[in-house]
Amino acid sequence: MSEQHPEERVVVTDRRRIDPETGAVRGPGAAGAGSTPAPGGPGSGGSHGGSARPAGMAGSTGPATEPSPAEAAVLVQLSERTADLQRVTAEYANYRKRVDRDRQAVVETATGAVLATLLPVLDDIDRARQHGDLTGAFKAVADQLEATLEKLGLQAYGAEGDRFDPKLHEAVAHQVSPHVTEPTCVSVLRRGYRFGERLLRAPLVAVAEPDPAGPAGDGYLAGQVDQAYLTEPGGWPGNEKTTDEHDGQ
Repeated sequence: MSEQHPEERVVVTDRRRIDPETGAVRGPGAAGAGSTPAPGGPGSGGSHGGSARPAGMAGSTGPATEPSPAEAAVLVQLSERTADLQRVTAEYANYRKRVDRDRQAVVETATGAVLATLLPVLDDIDRARQHGDLTGAFKAVADQLEATLEKLGLQAYGAEGDRFDPKLHEAVAHQVSPHVTEPTCVSVLRRGYRFGERLLRAPLVAVAEPDPAGPAGDGYLAGQVDQAYLTEPGGWPGNEKTTDEHDGQ
């Protein structure tokens, strides 16, 4: 049979020099007189040997208390001020974008106006190039001017063979040709220019359209009608009198 040891008792000795109850100074022999069993020990009366929990920490935390009227008013003001700040920030951002957009539009308008005033100079350069007079120093200056204007965004358009677009071209002559399959610019009398998405000047072109019907088609008849009206008003094709009608009169 195994030997059973008696349960040892834990003793805590109070060595404080001042008595906490009376406030008097203890003598040298009274320092250990207040020995008591340690809490949680066998003689302390604690349940299951657990240590006692401080009164402030006992139990679980209760539900959160509602804010006072003053605190609720402060929270409402904070929410309103936050909303006002967000709204002002958004309005300022939109204002900055609008100002930048307007500034860019003013710059583009001013640049386009300056480029438009230089178009006659470019026309003179084109005529000199066509006649072979663009040589020497004049050619160097002309090339530099055209390169500088291209860097600013000026674009020339309108060439022979382009499809005719009434929104982009200005037709000054019209003809029918069997060599085209759609309205086509067959001659460019003056080049057009644009600056970005802005049209500064439309090119002057001669337009040819196909005539699939041939001489007996509608295109030929329309041409005859126009010609008859121009030469003798009222003399429409089909109104000519035949030889029998002349003889009968």
